[in-house]
Amino acid sequence: MVAAASDLNGAPSVSPGVALIRGADLVAAPWKNGGGVTREVTAFPQCEAGAAPGDFVWRVSVADVAQAGPFSRFDGIDRTLVLLSGAGMLLDEMDGARVVNTHALTQPLDIARFDGAARIDARLIDGATRDFNLMVRRDMARGEVDVWRAGAQPRTLDGDVALLFCASGAVTVTLTAGDTGDTGDTGDVGARQLDTGDTLRIDAAQALACTLAGDGAVLAISIRYTR
Repeated sequence: MVAAASDLNGAPSVSPGVALIRGADLVAAPWKNGGGVTREVTAFPQCEAGAAPGDFVWRVSVADVAQAGPFSRFDGIDRTLVLLSGAGMLLDEMDGARVVNTHALTQPLDIARFDGAARIDARLIDGATRDFNLMVRRDMARGEVDVWRAGAQPRTLDGDVALLFCASGAVTVTLTAGDTGDTGDTGDVGARQLDTGDTLRIDAAQALACTLAGDGAVLAISIRYTR
């Protein structure tokens, strides 16, 4: 469920293109290959009932991995995985029976990037894990994921779509618009409180200054359409 964003005193935000997605509202669904459970955060276009699992330009989700096994494969998709919790996992990229590369996710917020069409076998290090997953159709868009921590210097959000996913702790996000043009004024887009698992989606994010306060970390995702 996507709810209209609100400021810290509960008043609805009037800023267009900003939406707050609560982690508690996400719905679990089986993986494409039936080997695990995922919760879609948001996607474009938004998946309709009955749509094929790969019918998206980009998609963001959170997955629970309870056992070792193969990942679903998505032709034409670039994938970025970030470990959120658990002891971690090793992602073996296979060519037949041979391991050609291993992506190690051993600490929270470790990142792995790989071709969605690759054959990936996951090995759990010590029990179940939870991970964040960005999938982007490479002939239509580009996606980047960075880790931003509260208390650091202000950063800049810029892209056709920007997402701030609270990976740990609690974070207050303050967005400030840049130069508005003729007046030279800046606009305060407002402050939002994110708890672990919450996401702030900003469409048409143009040079937004972003300040984080609190004790947590967020994944900053920037998506740009190429056609």
